[in-house]
Amino acid sequence: MAMTTPELTERQKTVLGLVVKQYIQTAQPVSSKTVVEQYGLGVSPATIRNEMAYLEELGYLTHPHTSAGRVPTEAGYRFFVEHLMGESQLPERERIMIRHQFHQAGMSLEEWAKLAAAVLAHVTHSAALVSSPRISRGQYKHLELISIRDTLVLLVLVLQGGIVMQRMLSLAQAKPQEELQRISNRFNDLFVGLTAGQIRAKSAALDAFETGIRDLVIDLIEESDRQGSVEVYRHGLAHVLETPEFSDPEAGLQLIRVLEERDLLSMLSREASTSGSIQVIIGGEGRWEGLSACSVVLSRYGWCDRVTGLLGVLGPMRMPYARNISAVRYVSDVLSELIRSLYAEEKMPSENEANIIDMEE
Repeated sequence: MAMTTPELTERQKTVLGLVVKQYIQTAQPVSSKTVVEQYGLGVSPATIRNEMAYLEELGYLTHPHTSAGRVPTEAGYRFFVEHLMGESQLPERERIMIRHQFHQAGMSLEEWAKLAAAVLAHVTHSAALVSSPRISRGQYKHLELISIRDTLVLLVLVLQGGIVMQRMLSLAQAKPQEELQRISNRFNDLFVGLTAGQIRAKSAALDAFETGIRDLVIDLIEESDRQGSVEVYRHGLAHVLETPEFSDPEAGLQLIRVLEERDLLSMLSREASTSGSIQVIIGGEGRWEGLSACSVVLSRYGWCDRVTGLLGVLGPMRMPYARNISAVRYVSDVLSELIRSLYAEEKMPSENEANIIDMEE
């Protein structure tokens, strides 16, 4: 029969919360005398010492070597995050600054992801990881057919989300730019917002040349779907390497190896299930040995399940959780809002429209 952890008294919760906060600020073991002097609880150091000893028995605190002070354990940090920290948000000045930076950036998913990594690293003073948003299926946005010379034509296909694909075509017979523009305009009316399969299923009276262009467009979209490459942007590693926890060269090298691991975000992505929800991984939690000295704050961002990415910050377990969580949540919300507005402007088909077309495939 599993044993349940005894309920903490209000004073024990207060002491645990104060030890965690003090240790986060100073990186020094916290003594009972420090708690009494710094926070004036109205009780003696002996009383606080007894409470700290009990919290150590429960596994929330420990003491390094012969030090009289205590430091939080993984369980102590977890209890703090889940029960003692409370809700917080970034100061309004920082929120305005962050939003302004994103609205100054171009309308590009990749640029937003790069900026998110830089902003998070700066605001949290941690290492930031941001994956570029993944489009579940490429969707047509715009086509241009441009006459280069004689029978040489440049095809430029833009997919929603800013992916641009180009092909040089050699025609059997030259076509004037006016004719190429007419075809481009017709395709842009017919296919905007559709996937490769939906374009294939859509009935339209096309001549032989137009059918060839349509088939090439389908091939290009399917090629983009197969590639499905996701970039991971990293920023702020130096912030973490400057902390006492990673001052040892071996610890620093281990952290660098973890951050360079291509599959790190893939492994962690299962922890962040929906946009805007925050997951906090403390000390690897027995699943990720490389993260045993770290904590990670994660959130997914995007629009529904069509365009999604992952962002987070990584640092020592002694990280300012309230600030980091509020920063990750806010940047995730800003990115999701921008992506929703981008795709709304591109007039993506509604869920019902998309389902009807899928049924026809």
